[in-house]
Amino acid sequence: MRCPYCGSDESRVVDSRDSESGDAVRRRRECLECDRRYTTYERVEDVPLVVVKRDGREEMFARAKLLNGLLRACEKRSVDRERLERAVDEIETEVRQGGRDRVSTQEVGERALRALREIDKVAYVRFASVYRQFDDLEQFQRELARLEEAGADPLPGEEPLPGLDGTGLDGELEALVTERRHNVTRQTP
Repeated sequence: MRCPYCGSDESRVVDSRDSESGDAVRRRRECLECDRRYTTYERVEDVPLVVVKRDGREEMFARAKLLNGLLRACEKRSVDRERLERAVDEIETEVRQGGRDRVSTQEVGERALRALREIDKVAYVRFASVYRQFDDLEQFQRELARLEEAGADPLPGEEPLPGLDGTGLDGELEALVTERRHNVTRQTP
């Protein structure tokens, strides 16, 4: 295993344990050259999973791509990267347990939204605004109202997500709405 910092292939395993989902072995390693630590995962090689895009194109499922999308949504939020990695593990496991070799980007996206809704509501709205391709402020406001009232639409065969506790938008969501309003106002000629 090469060190991601210095490229050395000399390292030692500091800690080794099963991942929470049980489908991988998580290893903390220490580079013997630069003394920095990094994490690796050992997984059983699965049958390839194909993701069908909205326009019909197909590509291989990429954990890193999903994780990067969640990381971008959580930027400048106090969300632990390991929590997002667990969410990606759970999403991938759920999709693979369906027994299919193809899955739509819609299903992956909805599962990501469900995970983010439990992790961080502001990150949920950020991800939804890109994933659902909001074109204007009204679509953004409708999604906020939907989040506040009932949560995301259920996936086929699943129960709807429970609604919020009814206390209304928190301060950070209100700030995000205000920021979006300001950006839309600035862009209008």
